[in-house]
Amino acid sequence: MHRVAILVQPGIRSFDLAVITEVWGPDRSRSGVPSFELRRCAVEPGPIPLPGGLTLTPDRGLDWLATADLVVVPALAEPDDPTPEPALAALREAHARRIPVAALCAGAFILAEAGLLEGRRAVTHWWLAPRLAARHPGVAVEDTPLYVEDGGVWTSAGVASGIDLCLHLVREAHGAEAAAAIARSMVTGPFRTGDNAQFLDRPVPAADRTAETLAAVRERALRSLREPLDVATLARWAGMSPRSFARHFAAATGTTPHRWLLSHRLDEARKLLERTDHPVPEVARRAGFASEVTFRQHFTSYVGLSPRAYRAAAAAAQPPPNHRDSVRKGS
Repeated sequence: MHRVAILVQPGIRSFDLAVITEVWGPDRSRSGVPSFELRRCAVEPGPIPLPGGLTLTPDRGLDWLATADLVVVPALAEPDDPTPEPALAALREAHARRIPVAALCAGAFILAEAGLLEGRRAVTHWWLAPRLAARHPGVAVEDTPLYVEDGGVWTSAGVASGIDLCLHLVREAHGAEAAAAIARSMVTGPFRTGDNAQFLDRPVPAADRTAETLAAVRERALRSLREPLDVATLARWAGMSPRSFARHFAAATGTTPHRWLLSHRLDEARKLLERTDHPVPEVARRAGFASEVTFRQHFTSYVGLSPRAYRAAAAAAQPPPNHRDSVRKGS
């Protein structure tokens, strides 16, 4: 996933465009991030008007989508505005070539218009979800997750969740370290799973003491992932009953303590597989899994590859020494 295409057209949201450009645009090779080729692809050469008095000049035509490793679709400021048929056809062709296609926020309306979401799960901003469902009844619209994938098509919720999806796509293709390096440069959190809630039905606890206690427990848990942690242990650290702790934890994070622990243990396992040559059983132990079998099941379900297959893929994706420099000089 080195060649990234942005589908641009009049009226796309400047924020979405900026997010995509910030994730895949800068050269961060000194931080260990692969070099990306990011292109802005449009029906016509431009310039293209954007909301807020901005303009954008495309640098490629729609044919470049079929050569990309990833196509990202920003939302239109007016979700009900139509997208030109040539752009929709280019999206369909890219998907037919098994190129991942991702839409940010109301970009799901564009993918639905192209027919790529028919019979698939999709998410958009919670406020727009009823409108998307009414306009495209064949789409299984959800209003809770931050982002979802179905059949090689990714959609995300509103605004900041677009950052989460873009970082997740980097993590899937290039590993946790590359995604974390980009997140650090953007001064944003490196990891939110797609099943985190878009918003919390219950407000974050108002008492500073409770919020600080939960934050301290999470920090301590991250330092102790290899230990046999469970809800009872975390609750004891917080000085709460397990039931009360689970309730406050979900209110503060939007997920359960078990799922929070599992996601961070899997992320730690990915780092160990990428950085070390520890045998898989040792990786499982260091990441805090009770058994190698349990680790394999969770990891394969989460990543889509077995631990050994993931390690092999990560090793194959690493360029040889000085490779990045030679690529940049020769490009």
